[in-house]
Amino acid sequence: MILCMTGTGTDVGKTIATAALAAAAEHAGWHVRVAKPIQTGEPAGHGDLATVESLTGISDLHECARYPEPLAPVMAARRAGMPTLDLADVAAELTALSSLSDATSTLLLVEGAGGLMVELGEGWTIADLAWELSAPLVVTTTTGLGSLNHALLTLEAIERRGVGCAGLIGGSVPADPDLATGLTLEEFSASDGFGPTRVPWLGGIPQGAGALTQEEFVRGAHQWISLPREFNR
Repeated sequence: MILCMTGTGTDVGKTIATAALAAAAEHAGWHVRVAKPIQTGEPAGHGDLATVESLTGISDLHECARYPEPLAPVMAARRAGMPTLDLADVAAELTALSSLSDATSTLLLVEGAGGLMVELGEGWTIADLAWELSAPLVVTTTTGLGSLNHALLTLEAIERRGVGCAGLIGGSVPADPDLATGLTLEEFSASDGFGPTRVPWLGGIPQGAGALTQEEFVRGAHQWISLPREFNR
C-alpha cells in the first residue's frame, strides 16, 4: 500500500505530518517505509527523512536524489549541474519498495517537495507520481486565515488530475486557536468531509510537535491522526 504526501505550500508541516502518520500506522500494525524521492538543501545525515527517523524511530527510509541548494528540485538540479529524475524510474523504484515484503502489511509513505505543483523532475509533480503509483494523496494544510482557499485549490488540482485524496492533515494547530483558525478547523473537520469532494479530516498536529521527544511524539501521533479508511486494519 502506498500513500503520497503533499502540502498546500512550502513549510506547512508536511514532514511532521508524514512522521505522525508513519507513527500512527506503525502503532496500528503496519510495517512502515518512508521515501523522499528528492531532498534539497541539506547535507548528508540531515533532511526530512532524518527528521522522520528522529521523531518516530522508523529507520526503513529511502531517498532517490539530493541536491545541495534549498530550492525547488528542478531549479536545484540545474544550478548544481546534476540530472533531474525520470518519473518512470522513480515510480518503478517506489513500486519495488512497496513490494519488498507482504504487500498487505507494508505501508510506503512518499513525501513530495513543497506544494502539489512543484516539479520534482522535468515536467512532473507529486500528483503525476501518485497517478503512476495508483496511490492516493494526503494533503497537509495550514489552518489559519486563508487556509480554506489554499486547501480548496489543492484539492481541485488533485481532482482534475484524476488522483484520489485520502485526507487532510493540519500541519501545525495552535493550542489556543484564534477565531479564524477555530472556524477553519470546523470546516476542515466536518463529519461529511471537506470541499466538493468531501475529503476526510485525518487530524491536526499540535504546534511545536516537532520539538517533542521521540517517546512523546510517538505516543501523541496515534491520538492526533486517524488513518485513512482504506488503511485501517
